[in-house]
Amino acid sequence: MSEMTIQQVVGDMAVKAKSASRALATLPTAIKNEVLLQTAEMLLKEQAFIAAENAKDLAAGRKKGLSAAMLDRLELSDKVIRSMVTGLREVAALPDPVGGVDEMKRLPTGITVGRMRVPLGVVGMIYESRPNVTIDAAALCLKAGNAVLLRGGSEAINSNLALAAILQKVLESLKVDPAVVQVIPVVDREAVNHMLNLEEYLDVIIPRGGEGLIRFVAENSRIPVLKHYKGVCHLYMDKDADVDMGVRIVLNAKTQRPGVCNALEGLLVHRDIAGKFLPEVSRQLMDKGVELRGCGRSCSLVPGMVPATDEDWGAEFLDLILAVRVVDSMDEALSYIAQYGSQHTETIVTKSYERSQRFLREADASAVMVNASTRFNDGGQFGLGAEIGISTTKLHAYGPMGLEELTTRKFIVYGEGEIRE
Repeated sequence: MSEMTIQQVVGDMAVKAKSASRALATLPTAIKNEVLLQTAEMLLKEQAFIAAENAKDLAAGRKKGLSAAMLDRLELSDKVIRSMVTGLREVAALPDPVGGVDEMKRLPTGITVGRMRVPLGVVGMIYESRPNVTIDAAALCLKAGNAVLLRGGSEAINSNLALAAILQKVLESLKVDPAVVQVIPVVDREAVNHMLNLEEYLDVIIPRGGEGLIRFVAENSRIPVLKHYKGVCHLYMDKDADVDMGVRIVLNAKTQRPGVCNALEGLLVHRDIAGKFLPEVSRQLMDKGVELRGCGRSCSLVPGMVPATDEDWGAEFLDLILAVRVVDSMDEALSYIAQYGSQHTETIVTKSYERSQRFLREADASAVMVNASTRFNDGGQFGLGAEIGISTTKLHAYGPMGLEELTTRKFIVYGEGEIRE
């Protein structure tokens, strides 16, 4: 496929998505929910078809020498399909944010002003590896009234197209324009470049994947991008913290799932509690296979701790590795977080209400926690029901993005003939 042809294919899909988004914005909640519920049923009925298409991707992946971890993310196992089915049903059960009105107030001029929640329009989704994102993203975008143009990784092309075909079949059966959910059928990376220049048709780009992909999208897009570069999450152990609580939280945050973005990557310990806390937490972390890389003071307290290098501070390990530093004060901890954090998740363990409130105010992250594991920064755990990703930039969403974050608000005005003087 020539570059011109790729540009035409992607452009035509974007035009159709924009046109379809106008009708979708006013689609009744009952029909949107029916699409989701029938898609869930179709996934179960079409498991053999899904498995056959997924097998093509897995075979190609093995031939290319993809790692076992990559192949695992690529596989649409029965368990993954059941998870997609559950996700569709959960999104169908969530309240529809579209059309909600609040902040109505009558002004001295006589007009009444309020705000109505409306869809963003057309979402461009660029993602890697996991084909289940096709269904998860489509479900959230559709419930929030947005058309979605999906561009998955080349390694999952057959799986993504199969899932999109199922969704589009359901949409057609319910007389909804199937262009509200489309997967770009082009594996050439030029498709992404063309997608990022369609600001006339796409309203926002959401990339999901490694830091390299997200930085490429952010640097090349003419469309607003909701970014999440990496998750460098810290825990600050305050001078009066409960040691047992701190140990329990650190173990959970670091070892439950070390390869995810809300796992703990840096541990900051106040000097007054370091002698008591660090030997105990280090012993338990090492028992679970965690490699500790510490500052000079940390290493002097914990035999077997590896001296940290400059590259360890602010690193996203995504592995059983933890950077450890002893600090003299909360000021130093907050300065460290400001320098090395990624605005993802920061937590403090403390008994002090005053210091907890200061930490909440001053730590700059999409989620700031007191006496809780960083692992809670997740749309499902925060009661959003589901999420399309975690934004670590502040416009227009900060943190896990659920249905409301896939909408915006417009002003609405009621008058009785008022004119501006």
